[in-house]
Amino acid sequence: MYAGGRANNVARRYARFWVAVLGRGLLPGPGVVLEVPGRQSGAPRTFPLVEARLDHRRYLVSMLGEDCNWVRNVRAADGAVKLRHGHLEAVQLVEVPVRERAPVLKRYLKRAPGARPHIPVDHRAELSAFETIADRYPVFRITAARSPAEPGSSLEL
Repeated sequence: MYAGGRANNVARRYARFWVAVLGRGLLPGPGVVLEVPGRQSGAPRTFPLVEARLDHRRYLVSMLGEDCNWVRNVRAADGAVKLRHGHLEAVQLVEVPVRERAPVLKRYLKRAPGARPHIPVDHRAELSAFETIADRYPVFRITAARSPAEPGSSLEL
C-alpha cells in the first residue's frame, strides 16, 4: 500500500477512516491523529499515527522513513502541531537524535503491528539491531506546546 513510500488509493481510504475514528476517540489505545500545516499550502493535513510511550514520554515515529509527507510538514512547521484523540491538544514535536532512537523504535514496533512490514527489524530483536537502522526512521518526542511568546508557536485551538 506504500510503494515508493507513498500511499496508494487503498491506503488513503484507510487513512481517512482512521483519521475519523481516532480523531473522535472512538477506540482506546495508542492511535492519534496528527494535524500539521501543509508545508506548501499551509492548509491543515491530517495523518493517523501510533503514539509510543517509553519512560513516561510520548513519541511519534515515521514507519516510512525520512521521505514522508508528515515528517516534512512537521519539520517545516518547526514542530508546532496538534494531536487529536477525542480532544485536541496543541503540542511541540522535538526530533530525537539518532543515537537515542533505538529504544523508541523497539517500543513503537510493539505498539504498532501495522508498521512491522515497513521497518526491517523484528520487534523482538535486540536493541543493537534497532541501532543499525535508527538513522532511517525519524522519531519525534511529544512535548508541551511552546508559549505564544516563543517563535513558531502560534497555534490556536
